[in-house]
Amino acid sequence: MGRTSDARERILAAGAELLGRRSYASIGVAEICAAAGVPKGSFYYFFPSKQALALEVVDRHWEWQRGEWLGILTAPAPIVQRLRDLFVATAEMQNEALKGTGAVVGCLFGNLALEVSEQDDPVRARLQQIFEEQIDIVEDALREAREAGELTVSDTRESAKAVVAQIEGLVLFAKLYNDPGQLDSLWRSSMRLLGLDETAAVG
Repeated sequence: MGRTSDARERILAAGAELLGRRSYASIGVAEICAAAGVPKGSFYYFFPSKQALALEVVDRHWEWQRGEWLGILTAPAPIVQRLRDLFVATAEMQNEALKGTGAVVGCLFGNLALEVSEQDDPVRARLQQIFEEQIDIVEDALREAREAGELTVSDTRESAKAVVAQIEGLVLFAKLYNDPGQLDSLWRSSMRLLGLDETAAVG
């Protein structure tokens, strides 16, 4: 039983690693199995299709990222500091990828979204849900800050959507140019968008 459980985890780890570096369409089940060190039959024992594996990889990544975002954006700190910490964490992830693989990997969700944007399938639907959940998390933080008098934006939903869009867009630029430095302008432009003083954050 332990070996069976280990095989499933190896398949998931291989799928996550490959999806983090390559396009969804370019990855085949045979390659995933080879990377995981399992026979093809083991793959189909656990996952009916590559799509099913991709959905679980996406869900697991979001579970981790959601915890990171919530930990940062619900911290007992001014909104300027919380947003700063979110942007720093985003840049650090891309810098770590560059050090480890020699390439900026971008955002798993953003990469997949670009690839499946014209397809009507469960992966696209799940990505839409995740981006809405990201906006929800940022909006909750902005609404709390507005109630505390730290923020004056009238539409917290649209402001949250703009912040998430900036994060995704600049991570895409970082991947395109293989340069995490593209993220440097994210902080300044987001603060201007929200009417906040960027110098108010410490660290």
